[in-house]
Amino acid sequence: MTTMGFTPDDDTPVFVISVAAELAGMHAQTLRQYDRTGLVTPSRTRGGGRRYSNRDIVQLREIQRLSQDEGVSLAGIKQILDLENENAALRARLTEIQDELARVQALYESGRRVFAAGRAGDVVAVRAGERPRRRRSDSRALVVWRPPTI
Repeated sequence: MTTMGFTPDDDTPVFVISVAAELAGMHAQTLRQYDRTGLVTPSRTRGGGRRYSNRDIVQLREIQRLSQDEGVSLAGIKQILDLENENAALRARLTEIQDELARVQALYESGRRVFAAGRAGDVVAVRAGERPRRRRSDSRALVVWRPPTI
């Protein structure tokens, strides 16, 4: 569905509670309970109305499956969802670290190793002739550079 150049993604809050309940095969009061217990957290309008995304609908269906088909309690479902979210965050962080490692290895293999140390003590690899990205609050960065030997 595209409206004037806008294409909603899976996280775009578009469904009011009655439509979301129908799409998930639940009663609207069940969605309110799940919101209160933190199982699903829909976006809110300025007036406080709930707006659900496609991702929320998928999560509601999974909650219903775990509850009805697997017999998992709501507290158990909350723990499962929290662990899945933590797992996703850890996987994203692992990907960031692997990307940074690949970048540092490429700099190392090219023989152009340049590292900068920030105020927090972190070490960042940068290209020769570059300065590390500065945060406005971080004006005391130390850059260590060794010219290539001839």
